Amino acid sequence: MTKSVLIAAALALALVGCSDSNKAAADKAAADAKAATEKAAQATKDAADKAAQATKEAAEKAKDAMSSPSSSSAPAPGAAPAPAPAPATPPADSTKK
Repeated sequence: MTKSVLIAAALALALVGCSDSNKAAADKAAADAKAATEKAAQATKDAADKAAQATKEAAEKAKDAMSSPSSSSAPAPGAAPAPAPAPATPPADSTKK
């Protein structure tokens, strides 16, 4: 979208610079390029606003998830306790002579 806006603006400038005899067409092209630029700027702003809102909502959900107790972190009632980890085996002594 940005490329098309830049191309339209460049085309409008080229038309304005090329001929004075076709001034009406050049003026229309310049106005169209300006409108396309404004439309692209508004679309970019809207997309940035939506992204910021989505980020804010995701952060709030993550904060709520971290602050509220969840069923996955607490053991179920009546569940057997997790087995203790096996003791680590000592490393073999490689300095024996």
